[in-house]
Amino acid sequence: MNPWAFAGAVLLACCTLAAAQVPTVKPARGDDMRALHANSSDIAEGRRVAESSCARCHGAGGISTTKGIPNIAGQRAAYLYLQVRAYQQRGRAQNPMESAVRFLRDDALVKVAAYYASLDPARPAATTAKPVPGSGDPVESGKAAAAGCAGCHGETGVSSMPGTPSLAGLDPKSFVEAMNAYKSGQRRHDIMKTFAAGLSETALNNVALFYALQKPARSQAPAAGDQAAGKKAAVSCGGCHGDVGVSASPGTPSLAGQDAQYLASATKAYKDGARKHDTMKALAEALEEHAIKDIAAFYSAQQPSPPEVRRPLSLSEWTERCDRCHGARGNSIEPRSAASRRESLPLPL
Repeated sequence: MNPWAFAGAVLLACCTLAAAQVPTVKPARGDDMRALHANSSDIAEGRRVAESSCARCHGAGGISTTKGIPNIAGQRAAYLYLQVRAYQQRGRAQNPMESAVRFLRDDALVKVAAYYASLDPARPAATTAKPVPGSGDPVESGKAAAAGCAGCHGETGVSSMPGTPSLAGLDPKSFVEAMNAYKSGQRRHDIMKTFAAGLSETALNNVALFYALQKPARSQAPAAGDQAAGKKAAVSCGGCHGDVGVSASPGTPSLAGQDAQYLASATKAYKDGARKHDTMKALAEALEEHAIKDIAAFYSAQQPSPPEVRRPLSLSEWTERCDRCHGARGNSIEPRSAASRRESLPLPL
């Protein structure tokens, strides 16, 4: 036998055996994983398609310069592929994206996804803005904005000053409506009007949230009326304010545990028109002086109950929830999930 032919046969046999021993690499689950196995020529073709179909909105190299359009450079290939497929199939409503990708073949989508995944992500934009203390936490912001109230209403909204209402445990909606009534003049009180006028809508909502989350306490100030007589006289009030002054309606304030002197003066204000409220005026006009004091004494002696208001999640708590899918610090290791640290807001593509 020719020695060269023999050597060739041996070499062929060895190569065949080696090929049989090396496992064939197959794409991971589903077609969405094909981009993970793209080669250099696939990425080059993906770049060509991306530059003609995607760069106009998402910027050269997948780094957007347009507000509202995310960066896609360095994003997970499988994630990009799935999102573009969703636009093609109208699983995500966004007309410009539908038009841009409608006629791209599936093979082109795989290559475009592989191209963008091969790029370095955009660096975070530098910022010189200094954080405002408490700006990330509405409760802390509300506490800071309510600092001027503490002299009369107490640091946590529990007043120890007769004639001054406690604010702790008030429903936020009721609190906001009351403050807006002072601002508009529906409630006459110069100091409260000045304070309310100085609060933005956001600040007012934050103050309301802060007080709603504070533990309410029953007033310790003496009450001039008869509690037993007040309970009978307050029957007509129970429909809105609850049988024992604990309201079930967010827009209607709870009266339980409130300062008796304040309750009496507020009722008189509705009666004489200093506070504008048709329903309250009609009810208050029918009450004699002693009945007003009795009702105030009854409600003042009741145990207050906090509203069903939950404290908003902190930034770290929100981040922890995001990390469950998008990975620690936004760097997901799940191919189908967005790596949020690689994109500029808004998320996702």
